Amino acid sequence: MADESDKTEDPTGKKVDDSRKKGQIARSKELSTALVLVGSAACLMLMSSSIAEAMFNITQRTFTLSRDETYDYNHMFQAWGQAIETIASPVLLFMFVVAAAGIYGSIALGGYNFTWQSASPKASKINPLAGLKRMFGMNGLVELLKALAKFFIVAAMAYAAMMFFHDEALHIDMELYPMNLFHAMDMVQWSFLIMCCALIPIAIFDVPYQAWKHNKEMKMSKQEVKDERKNSDGDPQVKSRIRRLQYQSAARRMMQEVPHADVVVTNPTHYSIALKYDQNGTKAPVVVAKGVDELAMHIRKIANAHEVPIIESPMLARAIYYSTEAEQPIPDKLFMAVAQVLAYVYQLKAYKKGKGKRPKPLRKDLPIPAELRR
Repeated sequence: MADESDKTEDPTGKKVDDSRKKGQIARSKELSTALVLVGSAACLMLMSSSIAEAMFNITQRTFTLSRDETYDYNHMFQAWGQAIETIASPVLLFMFVVAAAGIYGSIALGGYNFTWQSASPKASKINPLAGLKRMFGMNGLVELLKALAKFFIVAAMAYAAMMFFHDEALHIDMELYPMNLFHAMDMVQWSFLIMCCALIPIAIFDVPYQAWKHNKEMKMSKQEVKDERKNSDGDPQVKSRIRRLQYQSAARRMMQEVPHADVVVTNPTHYSIALKYDQNGTKAPVVVAKGVDELAMHIRKIANAHEVPIIESPMLARAIYYSTEAEQPIPDKLFMAVAQVLAYVYQLKAYKKGKGKRPKPLRKDLPIPAELRR
């Protein structure tokens, strides 16, 4: 296992993806808590009048029962139903806002991620030694400092709110109903907001800390990066052997096609290109085999053994070699040059069969475009 001091490389994309699948992403509980409480306080301030009015209507309805409603169970249930209906709308809206704040706070850092792997049982979660390491490690110290900071900051804000509303709270019983109820709700909501805002500095500190901590845990050593690249791309030695076998198989396949070629165009010392043209077809001449050095010599050897004409044209051989792969037709820009070579070959075959005159020597300056010259 790599030492922590050796992990100096940023995590690769594969490791990040694998970690997300395992549920290992940056999360900030303080951010989620702060958003839930601040959202609750803001919603309470916006809806305080509606909630207070609903409470007033419920109180008025339940304490002003008629004689018939007192002795009739149906009327009692009807009164309770009206009370629930009155308070349901503001309470449900409040719950919706709190739930939305909680969900957003959970995914704000790290994004949405769902996986069963994080919920699967692990021995490390119940290992006492691992638990002690978490408690007395760096992360445990940071969590302790955050808990102490939350306690003192919230306590200070609560004391400040209590001192601010001290006189109003002591004299609220002297106010007329229902104004005292609305006044009490106003004090509660402002006190709640002040205490909730105390968690904002904690969240501001915790978010970058959790991101830094997660990135540190994801760091990789140089050897891990090399091993991952090797596993992803394959062992270089195995890949080299595969390429060599593929090259050998392609070479054998090309050598089998050389006897069927119409002509072999060569640079006398390095390049050999075997071409085949179907006169009854519509396709351009096709490169059935090509090679350099030893492979080029082998192509010429097979061509001589099967009496395939060999034409020396160094510039054309290089142009075809670098512009066309085996089993592919030649480029359009080389049609004229290859056509002159094939015409010469066909005339030469006819002459050898006694069906025509000896062809004139092939031109040295074949029409090869400048961009294809090598």
